[in-house]
Amino acid sequence: MSSTAESESESESEPVVRPGWTGRFYEDFAPGDLYEHPLGRTISEADNTWFTLLTMNTSQMHFNHVYAEQSEFGRPLVVSTLTVAVAVGQSVTDLTQNAFANLGWDDIRMTAPVFAGDTLWSESLVVSTRESSSRPQAGIVTVRTRTINQHGTEVCSFLRTFYVHKRGAPALADVRPRPATPLTTRPASATRPATAPEQR
Repeated sequence: MSSTAESESESESEPVVRPGWTGRFYEDFAPGDLYEHPLGRTISEADNTWFTLLTMNTSQMHFNHVYAEQSEFGRPLVVSTLTVAVAVGQSVTDLTQNAFANLGWDDIRMTAPVFAGDTLWSESLVVSTRESSSRPQAGIVTVRTRTINQHGTEVCSFLRTFYVHKRGAPALADVRPRPATPLTTRPASATRPATAPEQR
């Protein structure tokens, strides 16, 4: 077979679907497991201003530089609820991609100030797991999450409890639609139907 024929044969072969990360299930959690969530997030001044105003927080410590300069910090603080929201978001890929309900946040502590320009990372320790008595296809997991800044200083911590599906739960049925046409390695122009030249 010529190299051209081999190339055409390869380009027309069926692609191999490589499943992406689908998250953890109840069976995957065990007390004592520590997950270092992979993505850091730098907080910008725009993040702080937008989140503060979006949530109707009227404390000028978060959006008024002149006001904040008079404080012991000398500049605006990042609103605490944004710090918590980022910490939760950073943990989703490891903890709650297959969760369907948060049951509570407890013992929330803001242990150091956060400023625009700080970069945050989070990690979570599994504290407990238990079967659900009312939902046999799910379990309940409690974790302690903490967030550190670029200097390794803890800025936030909390306990979080959530319901998470067990592997194979009916609610996890694949809802991804199937494409109308297959994806191939050939150029898009090669798969488009020919069109008549424009009439003038």
